Amino acid sequence: MKIAIASSDRVNTDHFGRARGFAIYQWNGDEAKFMEYIKTNINPEEKHQWQEGLRLLEDCEVIIAVQAGMKAKYGITKADLKLVEDEGTVEEVLNRFIKHEKFMSSL
Repeated sequence: MKIAIASSDRVNTDHFGRARGFAIYQWNGDEAKFMEYIKTNINPEEKHQWQEGLRLLEDCEVIIAVQAGMKAKYGITKADLKLVEDEGTVEEVLNRFIKHEKFMSSL
């Protein structure tokens, strides 16, 4: 499973439409491996730039961000991607997501 985490500074999770980049991880159900950091070409001062992020993440299955606006949520859903809203460092939100997925698959 390919997971994208919105982060402008590569440390903290960011708002989906304002993120200057995404940390991309590949998770095989056991461990997550960092693949790459993809920079976006957005102006963080402007609103409604979510389509740029979505275009870059079309091969991902999960997007983790602090928040996404209503239009972005619609676009993410239409692209058949899963949005997880969580706050913290990239490492923290990734670990929480994996822990949750493992728990849910054990039910």
